[in-house]
Amino acid sequence: MSTLFINAKLIDPEARIETLGALFVADGVINEVLTQTPENIEMFRMQNKSVTVVDCGGKHLAPGIVDIGVKVCEPGERHKESFGTAGQAAAAGGVTTMVTRPDTTPDIDSPEALEFVIRRAREASPVNVHPMAALTKGRLGREMTEIGFLLDAGAVAFTDCDAVVTDNKVFSRALTYARSLGALVICHLQEPILSAGAAVTSGKFASLRGLPAVSPMAERMGLDRDIAMIEMTGARYHADQITTARALPALERAKANGLDITAGTSIHHLTLNALDVADYRTFFKLKPPLRDEDDRLAVAEAVASGLIDIISSMHTPQDEESKRLPFEEAASGAVALETFLPAAMRLVHAELIDLPTLWRAMSFNPAQRLGLPSGRLSVGAPADLVLFDAHAPFVMDRATLRSKSRNTPFDGQRMQGKVLATYVNGVKVFERD
Repeated sequence: MSTLFINAKLIDPEARIETLGALFVADGVINEVLTQTPENIEMFRMQNKSVTVVDCGGKHLAPGIVDIGVKVCEPGERHKESFGTAGQAAAAGGVTTMVTRPDTTPDIDSPEALEFVIRRAREASPVNVHPMAALTKGRLGREMTEIGFLLDAGAVAFTDCDAVVTDNKVFSRALTYARSLGALVICHLQEPILSAGAAVTSGKFASLRGLPAVSPMAERMGLDRDIAMIEMTGARYHADQITTARALPALERAKANGLDITAGTSIHHLTLNALDVADYRTFFKLKPPLRDEDDRLAVAEAVASGLIDIISSMHTPQDEESKRLPFEEAASGAVALETFLPAAMRLVHAELIDLPTLWRAMSFNPAQRLGLPSGRLSVGAPADLVLFDAHAPFVMDRATLRSKSRNTPFDGQRMQGKVLATYVNGVKVFERD
């Protein structure tokens, strides 16, 4: 099976360029990248008469999004999200690879649980799925998991998600063991004592609303602790979400000192701020909480400069019963697989970031950090692709989302950017009607 994509604005995050061109895909991989001229295309079609031609109509063609930190609620809470519904939502959102979290019920902390996840994903999901495993058993921070066995079983990284390991001796042993195996450890940065029970970021707005709040310094303190542990152990480390300006200087120093550290942020923290909570709207309750506008702009600038390496959706499905509660009691998190790309287009349209840099953070960098071959438009790379219209306007209606849970903060908002088609290994897994 071979396909020739013509008349496409190709986004190459590896080369950091956007060009008009054509892409030839065969046997699930990219075989050739062509300059878009009538002579080139005609000659190629004469030499490959059986090829299927897709005219992209001047729209953008890019590597599929590689999304680190997706929560799929199997096992244990399939009523919130399954691999089938998450995969369909991912395909509709241009996400061709989901890197799933281990904070399920029970946690993914054994080879047997990991093998179940891999098998279910293979059966049900139309997109690639790579699972992460827990760093400590039960994500309780008391005893590290069998990292070597879990690596052999298919884990691509290790994380306790938002359950921060507070015992530094346990944490250092886990980091040391992970380093010896070359395993990547992903951590949540909030200092857990200061953050306990917090629903919003501290400040005048939180005081006016009477909501329990946490200082942005809790994130800085968590990062400082982790940087010291990385320096001591030499582990490969990724901070899942940096959301405050105060954490950025510490991250910059750690990178300058040669530590093996990368950092990410979520699309919600790049496009929303603390004021969006407004009248206690629980769909805007996230972990960490939404930050002030100055923090949002600082983090967006850090992504544009490359200081923050990765943008993720942090897709966290919650059912109606978990969200239709007083703000303090409501569960944290929002779905984002299907809204990831149009939300990211807000950064482009606001001229905070260009498309090649954006795709570097959403596709190339996460693939590189996890050792995956995707995220590129290079010859030999998997033909995991997204065709999208960066300017198409629409009003988000959560009732149309393919996720089982529909707790999106973008409901009713005007957005730009529609996925037209998604391909995994050269096979079309989504096409907009």
